[in-house]
Amino acid sequence: MEDASGTSEFFLVKESLSSSSGTIRRFYTGFCFWRQHVCCCLASKLIQTNMEKSIIWPFYEPEEKTNSMQEQNEQYSVKLDDWDFDVVDKTTTILSIKEATDDNKRANNSLISSLNILKDFGNGFRKLKGQKIDVAQISENECTSSVCKLSAEEILRFGGQKFMQRIEFDHTFVDSLCSLSEEESRSVMLVERLLASAEKVGEKVYDIAIDLLNECDKLSYKTGHPVERLVYYFSRALRERVDIETGKNCTKGLGIRRMRDLQETLRSINACTIAVQDMPMCEVVKFAGIQAILENVESSKKIHIVDLEIKMGVQWTILMQALATQCSNLEYLKVTALIDVQSRTNVEETGKRLMSFAKSLHFPLCFKIVMVEDIFDLKREDLDIDPEESLAVYSQFLLSNMITHQDRLDFLMGFIKGLNPRIMVVAEVEANLNSPVFVNRFIEALFYHGAYFDLFEDCMRNNESTRNAMEEEVMWHGIRNIIANEGEERTMRHVTIELWREYFKRFGMVEMKMSDSSLYQAKTVVEKFTGKNSFTLEMNENFVTIGWKGTPLNSLSAWKFHKRSTFHIANYLTL
Repeated sequence: MEDASGTSEFFLVKESLSSSSGTIRRFYTGFCFWRQHVCCCLASKLIQTNMEKSIIWPFYEPEEKTNSMQEQNEQYSVKLDDWDFDVVDKTTTILSIKEATDDNKRANNSLISSLNILKDFGNGFRKLKGQKIDVAQISENECTSSVCKLSAEEILRFGGQKFMQRIEFDHTFVDSLCSLSEEESRSVMLVERLLASAEKVGEKVYDIAIDLLNECDKLSYKTGHPVERLVYYFSRALRERVDIETGKNCTKGLGIRRMRDLQETLRSINACTIAVQDMPMCEVVKFAGIQAILENVESSKKIHIVDLEIKMGVQWTILMQALATQCSNLEYLKVTALIDVQSRTNVEETGKRLMSFAKSLHFPLCFKIVMVEDIFDLKREDLDIDPEESLAVYSQFLLSNMITHQDRLDFLMGFIKGLNPRIMVVAEVEANLNSPVFVNRFIEALFYHGAYFDLFEDCMRNNESTRNAMEEEVMWHGIRNIIANEGEERTMRHVTIELWREYFKRFGMVEMKMSDSSLYQAKTVVEKFTGKNSFTLEMNENFVTIGWKGTPLNSLSAWKFHKRSTFHIANYLTL
């Protein structure tokens, strides 16, 4: 079986690792075969059914779900913009600060804060700072010329420094631009103008902002250098924000619908195939995360996994293979997928594929779907938990999607705490994209997406159509939502692991250090991908950060619950 480039997709890697619990044999087996099988199945006609809320294969009967509303023990009144790690006042809690009520004070703080963020990026302070995990040595042919081409992130830093130069009347930086090529100098100027236009949009000086955006449009395109493509999409988002704020376009109210469209796009065959084939981010999360779960449940006879966002379910094929090789006394593995109504058909197909895969291994798998129309209706009995089961919870890029409804997020985390799992694995975007100060959020989003555009340039250079689809159908939706929308319309509110750590304390959650075996899995996955020398893996305290050329993109962490919560203390901390 071959991919678009003619490379064989079926491979088998057998690895043995030593751990305190004995030898862990890991199989990275037929992974791409499974991927192709998933895409073929999704392309087939979707089955329409009128099934009960709980769908179970093959051991358990569906349970009746009552209509009673589960009330929360605690109620909170938390503003969405409180989910912010952008701190100006050093005496304030590290979690958030309220926006200044005085307009002049807010404008001054905004400018100072924005310049500090640009300085941080320019000096490399926003790069990964943990213990680096060595992936691979740079080969001699990594640079084809005596001078390596600047990355998008480096050009963004140059553009940011040039912008600060104009603000601070500092001309010491001019000489450093002399060594740049004509194309790079043009890109630096483009970034400077984009930042200037964002500044004017933030100040609501729309006429000057539009003039600057017109200049950006002359030099930015959907094709070409990564920076040109990046500026093209950010310029569009700024124009849309101006139109919304000036009332020129009746686009208010479309933000939530657009994010729903994005979620559908992410569920599509092409988007999932792209994520698996061309970027190791998802694979690092899956293999390292599943390794962490395995180490905490491998001695159990009955294992129960609650997956909060199962998607294609590839991660559970990895776990099944590992358990099949080393757990001779296993009675069954139960996977429970919590889903919404819109996801039912796709997840039903996922369940069928997982059951088929388990059958091929002669593996005892039970797959259960719990469809949740309202998270407050969720009850422990819906999950059919056996007291003898070792329970684990897996959350991949879900929790940040719930920030717009923190009462629901609070309920979900309290519910999980009540389950008392042995481990909860959490994968999230590692970026500060929720600042209430627009220009700060713009800068953070620009550097974050700039790393991805640079990643696409290196990893998809032989597949331009795929790269264009990823940028236009996925990246653009995120950029537009972060830049053009505010309030409840702004649904993409990613925050960093530091903020999640503080939030999790509310529920008595304690970090579990990722093991050497998990780190080895992450390293092994990265080494199999194009551009492996540019991917960055770092151990930051107890969690793993995955980045591109030093810019953090995703985090992976593992947690356990203390019986006694610090909830009463954390009541005063807001996200």
